[in-house]
Amino acid sequence: MTVDIRSDRRFDFAVERAEVWAAIARVDRYQEWWPWLRDFEGSAFRAGERWQCEVRPPLPYRLRFEVVLDEVVDCEHVRARVAGDIAGWAELTATDRGSRSEVRLVSELAPTNPMLRLIAQAARPVVTFGHDWVLDTGARQFRAVALGP
Repeated sequence: MTVDIRSDRRFDFAVERAEVWAAIARVDRYQEWWPWLRDFEGSAFRAGERWQCEVRPPLPYRLRFEVVLDEVVDCEHVRARVAGDIAGWAELTATDRGSRSEVRLVSELAPTNPMLRLIAQAARPVVTFGHDWVLDTGARQFRAVALGP
């Protein structure tokens, strides 16, 4: 698999990681927080879970994929595999920073859908924009809605 998009992002939150983690574990609220997550089927935030997702960034395509949670260590990290229109892996790690916390997202993903591969080859900035938009908008929405002002 060719890796087309690597991410290593850090997001700062004004609450301790236990509070952030408790919110992250509320999979029943994901579509409420993230309107661009058009379809989501998942029941828990624990190892072995398989989530079905459809994401629609502000671009003329949608992504359908499955997330398999391989490892979940409460309040510390989660490692997952992604398969479908995109494939690869992602890891989320939470760390306390005094009374604040930091969440780090590291991932390596590549399009597997032929149309998305073509878009990625012909217009890489478009694919990068869509990916970055989902991550940055998602963090902003999570901070505002899941954790409150």
